[in-house]
Amino acid sequence: MSAREVAPSPARAGPGVRRGLAVGLAVLALAWSVAALPEVRGKEDPRPNVIVIVTDDQSDDSIPNPYEVMPFLQRRALDPRDHWIVFENGYVNTPLCCPSRATMLTGRFSHHTAVRDNEDAHLFDDSSTLATWLHDAGYHTGLVGKYLNLYPFDRPAFVPAGWDRWWGREHGPVTSLYYDYSMFEQDQVVRYGHTDADYATDVLADQATEFVREAPADRPYFLWFAPTAPHPPWVAAPRDEGAFSELAVPTPPSVGETDVSDKPAWVRGLAPMGDAQRSAQREHRRASYAALLAVDDAIHQIMNAVRVRDDLARTVVVFTSDNGLAFGEHRWTKKSCPYQACLGVPFMIRIPGVPHRTERAIVSAADIAPTIAELSGASTPMAFDASASCRCSRPVAGRGCRARCSPNGSVTGRSPRGGRSAPGGSPTSSSGRGSVSSTRSGTIPSSS
Repeated sequence: MSAREVAPSPARAGPGVRRGLAVGLAVLALAWSVAALPEVRGKEDPRPNVIVIVTDDQSDDSIPNPYEVMPFLQRRALDPRDHWIVFENGYVNTPLCCPSRATMLTGRFSHHTAVRDNEDAHLFDDSSTLATWLHDAGYHTGLVGKYLNLYPFDRPAFVPAGWDRWWGREHGPVTSLYYDYSMFEQDQVVRYGHTDADYATDVLADQATEFVREAPADRPYFLWFAPTAPHPPWVAAPRDEGAFSELAVPTPPSVGETDVSDKPAWVRGLAPMGDAQRSAQREHRRASYAALLAVDDAIHQIMNAVRVRDDLARTVVVFTSDNGLAFGEHRWTKKSCPYQACLGVPFMIRIPGVPHRTERAIVSAADIAPTIAELSGASTPMAFDASASCRCSRPVAGRGCRARCSPNGSVTGRSPRGGRSAPGGSPTSSSGRGSVSSTRSGTIPSSS
């Protein structure tokens, strides 16, 4: 394995630093036409490179965060000279890993992808995804990290359709998320051990950087970078162990709430949480933050590679997570719940040439595929369940972007009074297993 080549990271701020950091960033709607991008590649091919970064079980409070949990990414997002856009209202449509990832790759809800639970990936149709559309449009495509749960689905090593380069993680137990895992590198199985050099996020960072460095110069590239951090059990890189051990994590009133009489039956059936359990959840959140530091380093490394290629002016970057995670909110300590902790995710995009401004539009995982398809000009043979979000090439004075909903209820517009609210008509209301609908019958939602 090659040594990582990362430019020196900014010094990490401690708990007492930059407490007043504003989280209201200059935000724009997710979709922006290709015309907004500089035609630096030449008139024959003005299309942007696209990098999608999907973390695993990342809580939406982690970035932006006054304690700079991800210092490089957050500082870039706050730099008015860069073109990062941060959404205050980013959501997943089904708060569970595999259904959410299938939705991101297709722009279709779980009841259309057939992936309604983490065990359903073998039902996924990989013949029509972002990878195949962009590959057919001439993009050089690559995936690094987690594809779908249970990959390779009891099959021999294989590369799904549309991917030119492939470093896909083999599914394994949660104890293999950070060490002692296997990768399918093209059609070869490579096994990693338990040394510092085997730490998964760092290995994936090297592979993603290799993809960017070696991508052809005569056509755009599409990278899907999917580390398994910060999925429980939250193992930090050796250099980051204990990084937030002294952080005074705020405890929202919803954590271990005592009066759940107004909650559905599955919440009322959960055991109350005492002080020790609340303390444990705060420690888990700290551990989650520490695991994200290596992800931040990986993004720094990847963006350095983009910069070295002189590609910053033509590279779109999307950053999000497959779902959030509850740390005791409403007594729940997993994902797959109908509350903000599970549905809300960080949602950021960098689009060269786009000015900063605040935007309170609701966006979701289902908007990613149609947006990238529009940006790249790729042909898409299937109908989307969402759209390329709000069209905000011109601000609407005092009111953000023009709201728009797809015919089947996927909201892509402003949240009421700027508050954080889950998407109305969310497809999780009809997605079956692992979905919000399960709470309406009083049963506990599944999660894994």
